[in-house]
Amino acid sequence: MSTVSISIPDSVKRNVERLAAKDGISVDQFYATAAAEKLSALETADYIAQRAARADREAFLRVMEKVPDAAPEEWDRLPQ
Repeated sequence: MSTVSISIPDSVKRNVERLAAKDGISVDQFYATAAAEKLSALETADYIAQRAARADREAFLRVMEKVPDAAPEEWDRLPQ
């Protein structure tokens, strides 16, 4: 485990303390979770960009041609 010292605005600190208390976790756990969530979001964006770079549009369209042309089930329709 590592210790990190950061400087943040007082208003952010107050909100972190409030939300951590509301969730029943420590401020340290709140920051660790927030950092992990941000890392996950950035890694996901990188992964999607890498997959998009390898994408074969023609292969995708060939697969999509196999999908039957039918209306979606009632439960799968957007509300009107």
